[in-house]
Amino acid sequence: MPLIFVATKSALSTMSQNAVYHLRQQRLALSTKPFKARGCRVKRCQYCLLPVPQCLCEETVSAQAKSQFCLIMFDGEVFKPSNTGKLIADVLPDTQAYQWSRTDPDNQLLAALQDKSRQPYLIFPESYAQTDRIVVNEPTLSDKPALFILLDGTWPEARKMFRKSPYLDQIPMLSINTKARTDYLLRIPSREEQHCTAEVAATVLEQAGDIDASQALFTHFNLFRRKYLEGKPHHPTAQMLLTQPQE
Repeated sequence: MPLIFVATKSALSTMSQNAVYHLRQQRLALSTKPFKARGCRVKRCQYCLLPVPQCLCEETVSAQAKSQFCLIMFDGEVFKPSNTGKLIADVLPDTQAYQWSRTDPDNQLLAALQDKSRQPYLIFPESYAQTDRIVVNEPTLSDKPALFILLDGTWPEARKMFRKSPYLDQIPMLSINTKARTDYLLRIPSREEQHCTAEVAATVLEQAGDIDASQALFTHFNLFRRKYLEGKPHHPTAQMLLTQPQE
């Protein structure tokens, strides 16, 4: 049974149709069969993908930042309710999102990577870098605002995109060295340096000096996490989280 999408009144009136939403619509138009996921019988908001009673669209607040994000999304990722890449596009309307392809990357993606007005960074753990790869642990001081490139998928999918995207090979890597415990309790990372997409984005925004945008994204992420688990009362971490006081 396919995911059931509902256009809620609050979503239609307040939620901008961001890049991830548009990419999802493109994928739906091209799909020859419906995407099936766990919880596919639940009626979901077509924008935030949460169950309609937990829709967060009306509570979404956008922010401004000098930095910009480019999401490269693995096939099917745009349909997953647990995806956090879409939260970046919720908060930062100029976020770009593209479907990943090893051999036929989107021309607009290639143009964004070659934009001379921005300094691109591929965000990925340095443990995966070849010895000759340029790796930094924070954005360098520059007159150019940053273009942060995020590979959005499960960790096996992200590693595949990293290994098999030659058009990304010459872009400096930005590796976040943090021992902080991930707050993302919906997908458990297999390695300590692996954090969810929205958490990584909020962290690099802070590093780049976009403090207000960083805080807005952290706030939106925490709201999403709570509402997601409200719709999954039997999730192993739901009771622990939902009994915590809200910030």
